[in-house]
Order: sequence, then C-alpha cells, then structure tokens
Amino acid sequence: MEAVCEQGHGGDDDDEEEEQAGAEEAMLWSIQEALERQTLQIGASACGATAVVDVLKALGVDVAPEEADRCVQTRLRRNESPLPDYLLSRSEAGATHAQLIQGAEEASKGEVMGRFFHLHPRRLVRLVPWLAHWIRSGAVPVATMNMQLAVPEGEEVPDAWHHQLIFGVAPNAVFMTNPLDVVSEGEVHQRLCSESVLLIRRADVLQRLTPDCCLSSLSDPRWKALDIEG
Repeated sequence: MEAVCEQGHGGDDDDEEEEQAGAEEAMLWSIQEALERQTLQIGASACGATAVVDVLKALGVDVAPEEADRCVQTRLRRNESPLPDYLLSRSEAGATHAQLIQGAEEASKGEVMGRFFHLHPRRLVRLVPWLAHWIRSGAVPVATMNMQLAVPEGEEVPDAWHHQLIFGVAPNAVFMTNPLDVVSEGEVHQRLCSESVLLIRRADVLQRLTPDCCLSSLSDPRWKALDIEG
C-alpha cells in the first residue's frame, strides 16, 4: 500500500508540474511564423512604430509601416545640433508608451486599445506567467527596455532603449521580434525595471563640446539632479 500511495503522490506532482509549465507558456506565433511575419526596423529611432505594425498584424489589422510611423509620431535625434539640443533630442528620440498606445489606436481607427504597466520600481511579479496570462487573454505585449542593462559579457553597451513585440513566452524564455530573439526572463525583467535614464557615449559628447557650449540651458530639474553639467 505504501508503494501505491507513493506512486499516486508522484503522479499528482507530475500533474502539478505540467499545469505550472502550461501556465508559463503562450505563443502568438511560432518561431517560424514570427520569422516570416515580423517587421524589421522601419526607420531611424522607429522601433516603437515597428512594434505597433506587428501588434496590429497579430490582431488582424493590416497597416502600412509609413502610416504606423505617422500615427506614432516618432521623434528623431538631432545629430547636427549643438550639444545641449543634441542631448535634449536624445532624451526624446523614438517614442513613449503613450505615443505607441495613441498610435495603435489611431492607425487601427479605434479597433485596438492599449494599456501601460510600469515596472519601476520593481514589482513583485513573475514575469513569464504574467505575460502568458495576458497573451492567452488576447493581448499583444510590447516591452520597453533599457538595453544598457544586462548587456552580455564582451558586447558593446547599446546607446538606446528599445521597444520589442513579445510574441510568446515559455519557462524562463521570452520570444521577441525586431530582432527575432529569445531572452531569459531575468534579463528581460532587469531591462524593464529601470529608471528612465540613458547613457550617452563619450565620443558623442566630446565631438559636440565647444568652448562656447553652455549646458545651463538645460533647465529641467531632472537634468540638474543627474548633474548633466558635471
């Protein structure tokens, strides 16, 4: 009888493990489908608009990339500007979550709506099961990540944040487009749980630093708190 009881208990454990694994798996597309359907970067600083194109595609709404970019109103870096304005442009380049939500709604003529979840300060949430729940509920997640965190050893630190569509999750794995990638849950969580800060490459600053340069024109209190003037 003891052996039978132990065997029955083991079966229950197996069922629980299968249920837990199932709770951590959800896919909008297979990897092959994502390879065929994903939209590659449609323009400079336009990763957000690119993600919107694929969100709408996953929801059955076809929109031209140019129309999505127009609706998102992607902002560009002002590379030819003096240092103060260049730094300001870097803080604004791309698109905010609000622009993505508004852009998706406008491009879909009101058929698609969005919601933003901030993860900083870090929330007590298991990311993969949480994302799986939303995907199974019919949502299409987009991650807004600080790519300057969790940089693989030996790789150069990126110089921008990045929006990526999440087309699926599995235990300790998050599947994303633009580029097609599989990243660990820990890495994605670290990049999501970041303050809204950006490191600017030293060379990009020095080449615009002139004797008459005056950073005091950057009067935003947040800039002062970060001691941008040095």
